[in-house]
Amino acid sequence: MKTLVINCGSSSLKYQLIDMTDESVLADGIAEMIAIEGSRLKHKPEGGDKIIIEEPMPDHQKAIEMVIAALTSDDYGVIKDMSEIQAVGHRVVHGGEKFKSSVLINDEVIQAIEDCADLAPLHNPANLIGINACKELLPNVPMVAVFDTAFHQSMPQKAYLYGLPFEYYNKYGVRRYGFHGTSHRYVSARTAEILGKPVEELKIVVCHLGNGASCCAVDGGKSVDTSMGLTPLEGLIMGTRSGDIDPAIIQFIMDKEGISIDEMMNVLNKKSGVLGVSEISSDFRAIEDGVAEGDKDAQRANDVCNYRVAKYAGAYAAAMNGLDAIVFTAGLGENNPLVRQEICEYLEFLGLKVDKEANKFRSKERVFSTADSKVAALCVPTNEELMIARDTKEIVKL
Repeated sequence: MKTLVINCGSSSLKYQLIDMTDESVLADGIAEMIAIEGSRLKHKPEGGDKIIIEEPMPDHQKAIEMVIAALTSDDYGVIKDMSEIQAVGHRVVHGGEKFKSSVLINDEVIQAIEDCADLAPLHNPANLIGINACKELLPNVPMVAVFDTAFHQSMPQKAYLYGLPFEYYNKYGVRRYGFHGTSHRYVSARTAEILGKPVEELKIVVCHLGNGASCCAVDGGKSVDTSMGLTPLEGLIMGTRSGDIDPAIIQFIMDKEGISIDEMMNVLNKKSGVLGVSEISSDFRAIEDGVAEGDKDAQRANDVCNYRVAKYAGAYAAAMNGLDAIVFTAGLGENNPLVRQEICEYLEFLGLKVDKEANKFRSKERVFSTADSKVAALCVPTNEELMIARDTKEIVKL
């Protein structure tokens, strides 16, 4: 069974074609700058060179047409024709409270995704564009929606409610939803496999650290708390997002600067985080380089970010009444040994000991805690696309 995995953004479309008989990736790529000048498709077949196709993409349907053309190309394709694509799995950011698991897409599901658009205005409409484009081009191929929020629907009410009038939850669904759920689910399950223990017996903190970042407390294989909230703005300090702040700061800065709420939200989402704190860059690689060179601005951002992650990890150990493993994933978590070490050092009181030599690596599956450590520390590269493909296979049952 060959499954096409689609991750559709507002101006981009990532994809993988996976053969689910052995879970091998046949090809992957990204369509960039959709509906923007300079659009191009980067396509890489398994074992082949990356192909860059520069061509105008006025919309996502054109992007998907180009993806299918690349996959079926005589020169760099991996399948003979579209009939070999037996299912499509779509990443959908927000499923609200309606979806606790992945589902087969039908008209009712499409409407429900649209109904959640006000909770994820930058993401759900783009996800729907991808779904509708695939419906046009692959009308008889079953499609599955895999929601970022679904894994966190196991959170208890005490974890997802805010200290606001309860009527706002009843009327508008204002609560913690959490994101990166597909990543947290994959990484926690894989952590259990690496440790050779049933996930039902483990208390795990997953640190998904990248330009967007979140922590998740996984108790017995279920999410019981997570750092992102109603939106992805809450929680950890990220590339350009502020994470947690005193909400009164919003009015304070608006009054001082004479700016609108839309301008203030732009500050919180696009001018804050590592970019704002460091005044250098939103790219964590630039921060890593700056720290190595002794740059005080980079060091400041590094310290603030690591401290916030450690605070959440410690809080989640308390929430789960114990901790068996802390695991790092995503771009920063997988590739920055210093970040992993510094966060783990905050948790030494739990009996966590880092093997500094074993921690000298990038983007590998590895346990880097010592043999006598009471808490395991691991790196597990995330694989959201594989998780989406697995759900799709299970639901479609081809």
